[in-house]
Amino acid sequence: MNNKIPGFNVVGQLAALRRYAYSLTRDSDEAEDLVHDALVNAFERQSTFKRGGNVRNWLLSVVHNSFVDHLRQKKSQARRIEAAAELADSTTPAVQDQSLRLKQIKAAFFQLPDEQRDALHLVAIEELSYREAADALGIPVGTLMSRISRARASLREFEAGRRSPASSHLKVVGGSRDDER
Repeated sequence: MNNKIPGFNVVGQLAALRRYAYSLTRDSDEAEDLVHDALVNAFERQSTFKRGGNVRNWLLSVVHNSFVDHLRQKKSQARRIEAAAELADSTTPAVQDQSLRLKQIKAAFFQLPDEQRDALHLVAIEELSYREAADALGIPVGTLMSRISRARASLREFEAGRRSPASSHLKVVGGSRDDER
């Protein structure tokens, strides 16, 4: 099947398209990319070309529209980056000891027996109700509550310093001599 439109000579227009693209972008690499994108757009939309129309003018308008589309995309991306930067600026970076403490708590959580960890995960992290979590695990609600209670008690012991995760060989070290007493 021949999709070519008679008189649709793109090759003969490349020099003009490149000159116009360079005029718009002021950068030869960006101009080449723009011409390429415009030609892809022109090929995909060649059915919109009016038979007997001026191919050169139509292709130049496709280059122009592609350039405008690129500008819009850049502005949109810049707004998203700016919004993300504002969001990042509003957060407080974690200090090293907080990061270490979170790793230790995570290690303690993963040291819990499987049935306790699974029960606590479903209720505390996935926010399932006791009934939903018990159904998911195929156990009675009372058993689920018992497992969660034991898991929380174990984590409280860890927090109180009576137990430490076996996988962690790191400690949070205080910065003053008063902490050593």
